[in-house]
Amino acid sequence: MTPAASNAPDVPFIAVVLAAGLGKRMNSDLPKVLHQALGRPLLHHVLGHVAPLHPARVVVVVGHRAPLVMESLAGRPDVRFATQAPQLGTGHAVQVAWGEIEPAADAGPGTVLVLAGDMPLVRTATLRALLARHAREGNAVTFLSGLLDDPAGYGRVLRGPDGGFRRIVEERDATPAERAVREVNSGVYCFGRGPLKEALASLRADNQQQEYYLTDTLSWLLGRGGRIGVELAGDARELFGVNTPQQLAMVESVLREWGEG
Repeated sequence: MTPAASNAPDVPFIAVVLAAGLGKRMNSDLPKVLHQALGRPLLHHVLGHVAPLHPARVVVVVGHRAPLVMESLAGRPDVRFATQAPQLGTGHAVQVAWGEIEPAADAGPGTVLVLAGDMPLVRTATLRALLARHAREGNAVTFLSGLLDDPAGYGRVLRGPDGGFRRIVEERDATPAERAVREVNSGVYCFGRGPLKEALASLRADNQQQEYYLTDTLSWLLGRGGRIGVELAGDARELFGVNTPQQLAMVESVLREWGEG
């Protein structure tokens, strides 16, 4: 991150945090985002990293055992909720949040930050740099990527011969050559409100999971002349989400290393 990015004024934005999933591999019926790292729910870590950027509104998308997630945020008047039932993918999650996004955007912020509620390692400075790049470059969307030695489980970032962004392919839909790519998508995005609205309307569930992928909005926007920006995370561990007890232990170890424990 450049000094200019770290010192840049905060960009007005709306935050959308995806927190609807069960997390089957956690071997628990507890919503995944309520599993605790160092005594705090994963979701609370994420919201804590967003808060210093002063979002105009925070929308948390809930689904599995939604009342538990909502109860965990009782007393937070800055948080609004949208319910995703059934859960039909990340694109669908943002679609159901639109009723909470649009009124706030009409009142001012034209930028929508989307991130997952199970990523407790994504840092405030990185999110600030992402927002600053998005504003500086005037992109339709800017997303956070990272370079992983073992990219298994992540969507791969595919680039053209000139190094420019081409598309993101989910691992289950990738060819063997595409799976060998080390640059991966974090699932953290800054969208312009107008481009996001148009792109969400274009989504189709024509993939193996029959879900609406938010990643598909990027290639759709690119095909219509939209600028796609990429901010590379300085520490790829910020991209780590929690899907298993082993991954939870790993992120706890990193949080301790970073002095959050």
